[in-house]
Amino acid sequence: MNGKKTKTANTQKQEPCSICLCHGLGPAMTEFLRRLGPPEEARRHFDSARVEILKGLRTILDTRIQQATGGRAKGEKIKVE
Repeated sequence: MNGKKTKTANTQKQEPCSICLCHGLGPAMTEFLRRLGPPEEARRHFDSARVEILKGLRTILDTRIQQATGGRAKGEKIKVE
């Protein structure tokens, strides 16, 4: 074509918005906090532990609900002639 290279939207660097209070620090802070976190293997372990804790709480709640309702049956059988 004419040999001129044009910039695309992907290659242009966006300048921080002048009215933004963080002045572009948001993405930098996100990356900084991500690097402070645990390694991926530890993160998976913590996620699994969180699920197990929630399952334990569900069991406790189910037991308490069963005790509160007195273990009554929801219906009774009636013989119809």
